[in-house]
Amino acid sequence: MIIVPKNHKGLTLVELIFTVAILAILASVILPTTQLVAKRNKELELRRNLRIIRTALDEYKSTYDKAVTDKKIIPSVNQSGYPETLKKLVEGDDFGGLDTAKKKFLRRIPADPFNPPPPGEEPKWGLRSYTDEPDSTSSDEKDVFDVYSLSEEQAIDGTLYKDW
Repeated sequence: MIIVPKNHKGLTLVELIFTVAILAILASVILPTTQLVAKRNKELELRRNLRIIRTALDEYKSTYDKAVTDKKIIPSVNQSGYPETLKKLVEGDDFGGLDTAKKKFLRRIPADPFNPPPPGEEPKWGLRSYTDEPDSTSSDEKDVFDVYSLSEEQAIDGTLYKDW
């Protein structure tokens, strides 16, 4: 049996409503902030993944150019020196014997956080070839010169992810 002192009173209805109102105001402020933080984290991941892939493409081109300079590869007119696919960055290339083993540039192809692949499939990126225009959305698929996000969403700063 609980004994309640006579001078102790419970919460009044006004106090309860006031407390619930304060909690509702706090929740309405915190929810959009958490959504913004989550979106900002995905944007940071997208920027990082684009940088990783673009750096690997540049390293591939640099290694190809070194193989040409060292006369390990005979350059052809229709080759730009960039890989034919993103998968080539993961599988590697020996560049005509320049390296004793295939040189790999990525462990895996990073995923686009705004356009994640279905389970078991490879990440999908928009690809640009060396001969494409800088803002092209279709590739002639001869090589991979650049990548971009396939997301049509707008970033926090107002730009589109596909323009990054």
